[in-house]
Formats: sequence, C-alpha cells, structure tokens
Amino acid sequence: MTRTLNQPLGGNQMPRFGGPATMMRLPSQAGTDGLDACFVGIPMDIGASNRAGTRHGPRQIRAESCLIRPYNMATRAAPFDSLMVADIGDVAIDTFNLPKCIDIITEAYRKIIAKGCRPLTLGGDHTLTYPILKAMAEKYGPVGLIHVDAHADINENMFGEKIAHGTPFRRAVEDRLLDTKRCIQIGLRATGYAADDFDWPRQQGFRVVQAEECWHKSLVPLMDEVRRQMGKGPVYLSFDIDSLDPAFAPGTGTPEIGGLTTIQGLEIIRGAWGLDLIGCDLVEVSPPYDPTGNTALTGANLLFEMLCVLPGVKRR
Repeated sequence: MTRTLNQPLGGNQMPRFGGPATMMRLPSQAGTDGLDACFVGIPMDIGASNRAGTRHGPRQIRAESCLIRPYNMATRAAPFDSLMVADIGDVAIDTFNLPKCIDIITEAYRKIIAKGCRPLTLGGDHTLTYPILKAMAEKYGPVGLIHVDAHADINENMFGEKIAHGTPFRRAVEDRLLDTKRCIQIGLRATGYAADDFDWPRQQGFRVVQAEECWHKSLVPLMDEVRRQMGKGPVYLSFDIDSLDPAFAPGTGTPEIGGLTTIQGLEIIRGAWGLDLIGCDLVEVSPPYDPTGNTALTGANLLFEMLCVLPGVKRR
C-alpha cells in the first residue's frame, strides 16, 4: 500500500506569510508515530555563557523557513517524496534548571528515536547536543560525529559547571558516547581559554580542521575524506551557526571573525550524502542579534539541506 507523504504547505496554496508556524509549514503532530524524520525544537539558552537569546531560535527558524520550497534544485533531492516528515514541536525544558534539562532532553530523544525516526533539531544553545548524544549512544552505541563550529566545545568546565554550551563534547567523550576515530571538527578558530584547546580533541582521536585550512577553497575534497573516515557506522551531525563568518550569520551568541562561508556550509552538509546519519542539529541561532532574520533563514536552509541527505531520500 502506497503511503501518502506529508508535504509542506505551498506558497501558491497559502501566502508564505500565512499558514501554520511550523518548520516549512509542515503538518504538526504530537509524537513520531509513522515518521521517518522530524523537526523538533529545543528553545533553551541557559547553557550559554555570553549573549542570551537562543531560546528564541526555534521559533524564528520556523518563521523564516516558510521561504523554503520542497525540492532541492542543486542536488535533486526530493525529501518529501521520499520520507514521512512532520514538525513535532518543542521539548518542554525546565527554563531554570540546566541539569534537569539534560535529563528531560535525553528522555525526549529516547522516545523520538525509539522506532527509527531521525530528528532534525532546531536549537537552542549547544549544550543540547550532549543529552541528544546520550540517547543516540544508548540506541546505536558510540557514534561518529561531524561537528561544525567556531569552537571546540571541550572545556573541562565553565564557571565551575560541568554542563554548559562550551562542554558538550568533552562530556560526550568522557561518557563514551562517541567513536572518537570517526569524529571531525570543522571551522574551529579565534582564541582559546588554554593553549591546548584544539589539541585535546586531537589527542582523543578527532580530526580537527581549523578555519584557516578552509579559507579560499572548496570543502568538497575534505568531505570526500570525511565520508571515508566515517565509513558505514552511525553518524551524528552538529552544526553551530557560529561556524559561519558573522558577515553571514551575525545572530549568534559568540561570533568569531574569519569563519566559513554559507557555500562551504552547504558543501559540508551535502558532502554527508550517503552516510548513515541518525540525526542532526542546528544550534546557537540568537534572533535578537539579527533583526533582519537572515541568520535564522540561513539556519532554516541548512536544516532543509540536512533533511535532503538523510538515508532514504531519493534524488530525481
């Protein structure tokens, strides 16, 4: 029996400034029954160390996503002709208690992925990736990681706290959530708290590609290498919007000059085609610092590109 797949509400059916306030104006549902993939928000910024505002990221990303059409003209991916996708809303976090948020998010993602649904997460500060990886590792074992970011996020602590947006990948390594030989960090740059900030992940087995290695070049060859590194095992993709230069994405809490271009961001995500992507996130969009909405629009487009490279998506 042929399934009738969910489709985004088209701009010729309803003006793009109208209709439901869901990701790409997709149907919404309370859980993941029957879904191959879902969009889910985590509206939090209590793990952020500098500028707040990422709690508003999921809502703004959804609002700007109304401009995205369902077919990828560059890659010819047709995700909504291939997968059942819906927006399942936001995780109901505790606004005041970060450790409790970790447990809430982990439990929410246990349920999301229990029957094979692949989540595409709208952040939210980068703390959220740690509890997501906890749920992923419970189901799949240690996973590979493609981490795109201006920062390594491997601090031992921040202001004495073990859990914050600058610590998720150190905690993930300590908890053995990651297959460290299948981890890469792309776009790291600027200044550090310690001289070995970028050496610690290398010592764990990560490949670290600093932003300077990416300047003035296509990242297609790099992603050829990444696909060989990741192999056939499960892979999680975490994309911090501050990996992009602030000329492209000023609406974020910790901007750093000399970053990736939007074209390089597309090359990274499109280069993940063929991997066993079990989930992705797009984090650190802070709408108060970009009244144009362009940072959120960029984030929405990158999330669509992530959908387009999920397993099972057909290309025309």
